[in-house]
Amino acid sequence: MLSLHTSPLAQPGEGDSGGMNVYVRELAGSLAQAGVPTSVYVRRWRDDLPARVPVEPLLEVVHVPAGPATLAKEDLPAIADDFADWVRHDVASRGEATVLHANYWLSAVAAHRLKHELGLPLVTTFHTLAAVKTAAGDHEPGDRATAERAVAGCSDAVTASNRVEADHLIEHCGVDPSRIEIVPPGVDHAFFSPGDRTGARWALGLGAEPVLLFVGRVQPLKGLDVAVAALGAMEDQSVTLVVVGGPSGVGGEAEFRRVKEMVSELGLERRVRFVDPQPHHLLSTYYRAADLCVVPSRSESFGLVAAEAMACGTPVVAAAVGGLTTLIDQGNNGLLLADRDPVSWAAALDDLVGHPLRRAEMAAAAAEQGRRYTWSTTAARLRRVYSDLSHGRVEAVCGATR
Repeated sequence: MLSLHTSPLAQPGEGDSGGMNVYVRELAGSLAQAGVPTSVYVRRWRDDLPARVPVEPLLEVVHVPAGPATLAKEDLPAIADDFADWVRHDVASRGEATVLHANYWLSAVAAHRLKHELGLPLVTTFHTLAAVKTAAGDHEPGDRATAERAVAGCSDAVTASNRVEADHLIEHCGVDPSRIEIVPPGVDHAFFSPGDRTGARWALGLGAEPVLLFVGRVQPLKGLDVAVAALGAMEDQSVTLVVVGGPSGVGGEAEFRRVKEMVSELGLERRVRFVDPQPHHLLSTYYRAADLCVVPSRSESFGLVAAEAMACGTPVVAAAVGGLTTLIDQGNNGLLLADRDPVSWAAALDDLVGHPLRRAEMAAAAAEQGRRYTWSTTAARLRRVYSDLSHGRVEAVCGATR
């Protein structure tokens, strides 16, 4: 498994670490627990990291020396070949690999080479696509979309979290529909399940006031500014917004400063609580403590935060984009909002905050929906794909796009 730009051992919510880190860590762990030996190759992101880290039986993380440890994400395309060279030598010397699974376009560029040089089938999970992010207003390198199309045309299988993402793969990358595998991510129910809200609030130092929760990296794409502006426009002035996460990516620091300035300008200093990124399993306490989880992202291929919140019995109010539209059943387990107008968001939030019975009904439906997503199911689906590919049931030809 290749995850060039971000490690499953890194803290989600810091730097470029987020839902993809959780995906790789949980999927690899579930594969290992099912008896599939898994090596996750990541770029060495700190000089003192050991070459190989045994995470659990049959799972290791391998740190690849490719470029300076402090290299910025936007400079990583230049070292993709160095990364591929090191991985090729390591995989070939061990002679155990049967399938390559690339995560994100940077890993996919390296894996594209390795597929041919090692003669191994390739599964690709893009997580996000350049065309979708660009349409949402996010800047992406000009050659990313070209690289995605090239890799998609040569991948033996391309995974999608849902039908919306599958349609994006067909539209923007020309992926043959027969090569798309719908494989939703999972939720770790050992941590993310309904629990005592009063106890969770006591643990976090929160009172009886209504609580909104935002979890994620602070960058323009995630829309924290919409949540803050909506809080300022709400009629109920007792509501608190808890923000768990830190600045990420190009413009992340500037966005964090801008949001904090917005908080000050709106006089919300006492109603917005910023919390540093938390270890993944501790997020369950925050989800349980909240009345509502807000996900105002401009784009989301799946929406892992929303799935985890729902698994904890917390209804989600989210932007009607991407995979969020497949997670949330409008008015049943949460709300989808078609615009980014803070006034519209404030009205929707006021309505739910002011109707605890309706919110409780949504919470029960959210928990039921959240239980449907398990990492063991995700791993089982991919084990079938890996098995089919390793036995030669699928053959891909480079450039075979629609």
